Amino acid sequence: MHLSRRSVLAAASVTATLPAVPATAAEHPRTGFEQLAADGYRVLDGRRVGVVTNPTGITRDARHIVDVMHADPRVRLTAVFGPEHGFRGTAQAGGSEGRYDDPATGLPVYDTYLKSGQPLADVFTASGVDTVVFDIQDVGARFYTYIWTLYDCMEAAGLAGKSFVVLDRPNPVTGRSAQGPVLHREFATFVGRQPIAQAHGMTVAELARLFNGEFLDGPVPLETVLMTGWKRDRFLDATGLPWVPPSPNMPTPDTALVYSGTCMFEGTNLSEGRGTTRPFELLGAEGVDGRWAAAANAAGLPGVRFREAYFTPTFSKFQGKTVGGVQIHVHDRAAFDPVRTGIALLVTARRVWDGFAWRPDDWIDKLTGSTRVRTMIDAGADTDEVVGAWQDELAAFRRVRGQYLLYR
Repeated sequence: MHLSRRSVLAAASVTATLPAVPATAAEHPRTGFEQLAADGYRVLDGRRVGVVTNPTGITRDARHIVDVMHADPRVRLTAVFGPEHGFRGTAQAGGSEGRYDDPATGLPVYDTYLKSGQPLADVFTASGVDTVVFDIQDVGARFYTYIWTLYDCMEAAGLAGKSFVVLDRPNPVTGRSAQGPVLHREFATFVGRQPIAQAHGMTVAELARLFNGEFLDGPVPLETVLMTGWKRDRFLDATGLPWVPPSPNMPTPDTALVYSGTCMFEGTNLSEGRGTTRPFELLGAEGVDGRWAAAANAAGLPGVRFREAYFTPTFSKFQGKTVGGVQIHVHDRAAFDPVRTGIALLVTARRVWDGFAWRPDDWIDKLTGSTRVRTMIDAGADTDEVVGAWQDELAAFRRVRGQYLLYR
């Protein structure tokens, strides 16, 4: 664990958490955008604003915040910045929409995907904005790239002399605790820039504060607009907020629930369910049979059962071929541990299927943040041994994380 805590006072000098308009006990939670609008967009007054967002940046009644702000004379909205998959969400994994003018609003849309540092700062400068606003729904996993879009945009805003505002949204799988291995810095990529846990258990506003206080060389002037009415143990489907797929292979909150564990199968030669209607809930490969589901069920993992399943992906691994494997059925979300479950599935898959292999580029190391998961499983370690190996660094991350949490 390589986290070195900076002075809280130094971070506080460039960080402001804006007070929220109180919500009554009878109300559903309000997002950061709802709070911003209820406060008359006060924090954006007089500023030329650019928004980093995608299709998830919506109101409770399913209007996009860009459309809402563009139509409101109180906001001087002048640009939009699109992440991976694009502002309007038309691109698949590993793609973006490029630079264009949005047909609905006429606003210029700039592409941020795979840009960071000075090149991204140059995009912010060219756009002419004073303030960059971030509003994207995260799913709670370190390797989901939107939180690193947040990090890169914060860093670039600092380089370009722009202020930064984060509009908070719920962590859809709760913010109860952090789980899983912590990234080692030498494995930093766009699926993990900094040493946080694989399932971080934070909201984007909390992450922004942590990034500013722990990782950014030059903290950016940061304002966070908080939610009201959200508690750390609440799943998204208990909030009354609509779900919009944050990316093409994240169709439901159920996908998000398992993703921080089963996305590790991207680092293997098994299908992680892309090209099916249940990505990351269906896993399999040619030659896999019912022994895998039996072995996984025998592991006695809390809150989850496994069904022997057969499916034919329409794209990605095994496109057009019928494969065998498992479907994950979570029956107790409070007890379910997605990262432990993912490790158990890797361990049992390797034991029951002779064809098991890691991707040749060792992508699993980038996903898990070190060589440990791969090498321990190859050496025959069981689930408890693998999970036990990261507990000290996870405990250290939890201590740092606790200083940036904003909700109970």
